[in-house]
Amino acid sequence: MGGLRCVDGSFLSVTPVACTDSVGTPYEITLELHRDGTPYGSVGERCGWLLSRLARGVDEARRGGGAARRWSDPDDRFPGEEPDSELFSFRYRTRAGLVGGGELRCQLRTIPMWQPGPGAWRLTRRAFVEAWGATGVGMRAVLTSSELSAFVGELVNEAEGCLDGRDIARNPVEGAGTDDSR
Repeated sequence: MGGLRCVDGSFLSVTPVACTDSVGTPYEITLELHRDGTPYGSVGERCGWLLSRLARGVDEARRGGGAARRWSDPDDRFPGEEPDSELFSFRYRTRAGLVGGGELRCQLRTIPMWQPGPGAWRLTRRAFVEAWGATGVGMRAVLTSSELSAFVGELVNEAEGCLDGRDIARNPVEGAGTDDSR
């Protein structure tokens, strides 16, 4: 179970739960959210491949790949070109497509910090992981890229365990989960 200590002191637990087909074979995951041990919401139906892709992207950015190389501190390096962008947004959806019952999202924010010694501003980037439960009460954790990598990596490892060791990054439908289109 992955978890985050939030800025208000509460603890957000995120647990991958297997989605199964009509014969009970697990094929993807949904995320169950708990706030301080109390059920908080269910989000992200079939989000495993996206989490797997994000884990690889954060690790590549930390190594200085792509546009992330312009950030000198590896903790400021995240995937994506935009300085302030969304890495993921998972919501609860009913069979009819209605949204409600929870949300988990991660947005990048660039934060200026004053450095008194040199007397200059330093820009940092952080991932703001925010969750809302069915009651509408929100939670927020602010993470470095290292902390986001550990959190998402733990979710991916646990998800693969839920799926009997199946690699969630591998999708049997050609083009699905990639930038390839038909």
